[in-house]
Amino acid sequence: MSGDNLLSIQELIDSAMSSLKTANALLRDMTGVADPSRERHSTRASAMSMHGSSAGDAVKIVEGSFDGQNMIDADGETYPIPANYASKSKLVEGDGMKLTITTEGKFMYKQIAPIDRKTVVGVLIQEDGQYKVLAEGKAFRILLASITFYRADVGDQVTIIIPTQGEANWGAVDAVIPRHLTDAAAEEVVKGKTVRRKKSVDGEMSPEME
Repeated sequence: MSGDNLLSIQELIDSAMSSLKTANALLRDMTGVADPSRERHSTRASAMSMHGSSAGDAVKIVEGSFDGQNMIDADGETYPIPANYASKSKLVEGDGMKLTITTEGKFMYKQIAPIDRKTVVGVLIQEDGQYKVLAEGKAFRILLASITFYRADVGDQVTIIIPTQGEANWGAVDAVIPRHLTDAAAEEVVKGKTVRRKKSVDGEMSPEME
């Protein structure tokens, strides 16, 4: 590919990014609504070492922060990350990412700065038409690709990975315990105990497991 073609591709990419940035700014001005999540990831991306440079046979290299679905760069621009890749890689909101745009127009992502993370267990629910995991008193959104991969159903126990510090709206699915297995385990526990009656303070008899 000639240098002129590379330059044309670069100009098209820059033009598209500029248009998106302008559209986002106009939308903010019209609605008066800011996106704190986008601002948070944009700020994190601006702290990364390399931004918008070129190297080797790549048209452009961009670094940014994973927002649970996409990558946000230091300018607040959004780059779509394939859901299957994010799900299988168990990307966590806040992970530092590098995008390499090749001369063939391919988008190649790589995790370069994993955020500190922890695992929590919650229950899969459906709210506002979206799958979420209720854990630690909060409903975390999760990728539909993860639900499909694990064949999870509402009511299943789900282990998700979330950032150790700071705010997060998304969780990465780590494992799923189907509801029928947890119900069966609870049934076995109940069966393994005998029931006796214990007299309460007010003289009433109440059942007690032992």
